[in-house]
Amino acid sequence: MRIVIFYQYFGTPKGGWSTRYYEFTRRWVERGHQVTVVTSPYYKSDIKAEGFIRKMNIEGVDLIVINSPDSNKDNFFTRAFNAIRFATVAIYYGLALPADCIISSSGPITTALPGLVAKFIKNKLLVFEVRDLWPRGGIELGKLKNPFFIKLALRFEKMVYKNSDLVVACSPGMEEGVLKVQPNAKTLIISNSADLELFQSGAKHGRMLSSAQPDLPLFIYAGSLGYMDECAQILDGLHALQRKDYRFIFIGDGAEKQKLMAMTKEYDLEKQVSFLGLIPKTEVVNWFSKATASFVTFKNIPVLHTNSPNKLFDSFAAGVPVIQSTKGWIADLVKEYDCGFNVDPEEPKSFASAMSQLIEDPILASRMGQNARELAKLKFDRSVLSNKFIEEIESLN
Repeated sequence: MRIVIFYQYFGTPKGGWSTRYYEFTRRWVERGHQVTVVTSPYYKSDIKAEGFIRKMNIEGVDLIVINSPDSNKDNFFTRAFNAIRFATVAIYYGLALPADCIISSSGPITTALPGLVAKFIKNKLLVFEVRDLWPRGGIELGKLKNPFFIKLALRFEKMVYKNSDLVVACSPGMEEGVLKVQPNAKTLIISNSADLELFQSGAKHGRMLSSAQPDLPLFIYAGSLGYMDECAQILDGLHALQRKDYRFIFIGDGAEKQKLMAMTKEYDLEKQVSFLGLIPKTEVVNWFSKATASFVTFKNIPVLHTNSPNKLFDSFAAGVPVIQSTKGWIADLVKEYDCGFNVDPEEPKSFASAMSQLIEDPILASRMGQNARELAKLKFDRSVLSNKFIEEIESLN
């Protein structure tokens, strides 16, 4: 099949961002499909623009890079403008590129525009991937307030689901959200996945952990430091911990980084806490290979409890317990497979208690880590999910 994908955040392990479509598409090419990804530069990705349009090929996957960059440090209106500009230019490729199937992957939901145009005008198969529930997310976060635009966005969402031949959701909660809007939608759950091969390699990649004290338990957070992630929960927990026999590493960047650094100073945690910024995924492997546990946090609002965050699956792949504060499907997984701790986002002492148990009981930490790795193999192996995704697409043709 000739598959064209509209996805704004394509990246490889050389960058500090999700590699979902890099991993999926290169496997689909090996399977015999012709794949083109229309993307744009994301400040955490290694994909850069040269001029307004750049064409390149990565491991058999054709890339068309539209220079309409995005960053979670930008304000809402800047991000909205760049999303609309990307979608507008992408419409041309939706019509011009030969394709048997179009995949539009959100966020933002505006990536659906070129897919819809290709379906309406050229009768192409349309697969819409929901990586976050929008506009529900924008409404709950208070980013989308105008009643007219809310009504317009909700109508557009329903139109997208109704006209898609397949809606791929990244979590059970997202699938539930789709079916509430369009009960007759054909859906498939393909969560984010665990890169077992990359994390199996451990410390073979990147720089060594020279800045971490090897005799102290190491805790990490590897992901966006944005408004939605609310990593202040972690620092509140460290403040409540009232002990110094550990190290904590933040890996990533985002709009809240300066706030978090100020909190670190205010709480007198500068000897325990370090901020590494963005580093390649191949180097992130190093930190996971030494970690006692990793953290997954989000703002405590219902829509974010449906998330499918890459940092969770990296932890599973690395065989590292998670300490996480969501209340949806992830909490159910952690409880069922005994691979970490569910903590209360409103109660710092619950974070402190989880850390203390892992510091004081290495056997517990090891058992939870083994359970995490087994869960990755059982449910989230990237090759298995890639095959499941493409086989469903092939069945539509």
